[in-house]
Amino acid sequence: MIRPRRLEALDPEAVRHRTPARLWYAAYGSNMHLDRLTAYLAGGRPAGGLRSYPGCRDPRGPARTAPVMLPGRLYFATESDVWTGGRAFYDPDASPDQGGRRAELPSRAYLLTLSQFSGIAAQEMGREPGEDLDLTEAVTHGRARIGPGRYETLVCAGLLDGDPVVTFTAPWSSQDITMNAPSAAYLRHIAAGIVDSHGWSACRAAAYLAGCPGADGHWTAAEIAALLTDPS
Repeated sequence: MIRPRRLEALDPEAVRHRTPARLWYAAYGSNMHLDRLTAYLAGGRPAGGLRSYPGCRDPRGPARTAPVMLPGRLYFATESDVWTGGRAFYDPDASPDQGGRRAELPSRAYLLTLSQFSGIAAQEMGREPGEDLDLTEAVTHGRARIGPGRYETLVCAGLLDGDPVVTFTAPWSSQDITMNAPSAAYLRHIAAGIVDSHGWSACRAAAYLAGCPGADGHWTAAEIAALLTDPS
């Protein structure tokens, strides 16, 4: 197992009125799989996907990657037109579990330029990559809603080596949406990304995903683990 990096607390005064030139994009869904992220950066269609992507203006790979744990919970809802089944979303305000432990989810952080992150976000939002995003509100207050869509809320979870760790999710809470089970191909990509970036065993990654709202009750840990050894 690889020891995940712990995030530093967000310091609003240190980043106020400063749009970062680079940042860590914290991927928690299928973009944890590096091949999937490459399709967003360089363009193309990832294995198992139903859509081709135009790519970013800057197609280079990430400068660095790091496993991180985000405070919050992964859940599956709505209907993906790329994978079918539920989409992965991040609820940064998820309540602790029954044992009082803070909810956390494994993520893979990629050190990118602002232009690259903006291009990835645009493609996730169903737009053509264009102008860079203004991250001032997100890195100052930890949250910024830049549109009503499913991945149009930016969340800055903290800092890593002094650079902001940013991801995107839906504007709603996991308590306010109907869950929807994810597809096999989608779960395979997410599980493979967790195994590769965090060094978890297939069984541990499968058990984690099987407990996430939306997958819970529809997928067993054994079924998800089998996806990593059976590509059919």
